[in-house]
Amino acid sequence: MSFSVNRVSWREWLGLAAGLLALGATFLPWTTLSTSRPDVKDALNSLPHDDVVRDAWGADFFSWFPPLLLLFAGLAVTLFGQIRKVRISGLPQLWLVADAAVLVLMLIGWVTNDWQFTADQRGLFDAGGIVIGLGAGRYLGLGAALVAFVVAILDIRAARAESRMPRRR
Repeated sequence: MSFSVNRVSWREWLGLAAGLLALGATFLPWTTLSTSRPDVKDALNSLPHDDVVRDAWGADFFSWFPPLLLLFAGLAVTLFGQIRKVRISGLPQLWLVADAAVLVLMLIGWVTNDWQFTADQRGLFDAGGIVIGLGAGRYLGLGAALVAFVVAILDIRAARAESRMPRRR
């Protein structure tokens, strides 16, 4: 059986799109430092941009790995989703498990966001009134993961319906 773009379902395209969106989000800010104190704000502005605003690649494992896993899951579903035997054998369930893992890893990254800084740095941030915030990329990546999770659930339902249908030759 050969690959055909026309036979890729909308769910599989959406899964791939979610993975690509999450990958794109890794280049947006994931961690930001901010303050309301003018003197500290001037000091932050004098620092290199990468020290104040970090993308996923400059943050931690829980920032860059989940979007890559989401992309690989989307690629696998798009490439192998039209093979009936693979779908019936559990590809949609594997997709759901991968998406659930992505969500768990992203939530761990969300909770441990400040751990990418040392205890000394966090102490200085507290003394200076600096807040470690979440950037737009983290929100966009989480949104893409949620969409992929919902679509994976819909794909499982579609696979169950397909498994009950007679096989075409």
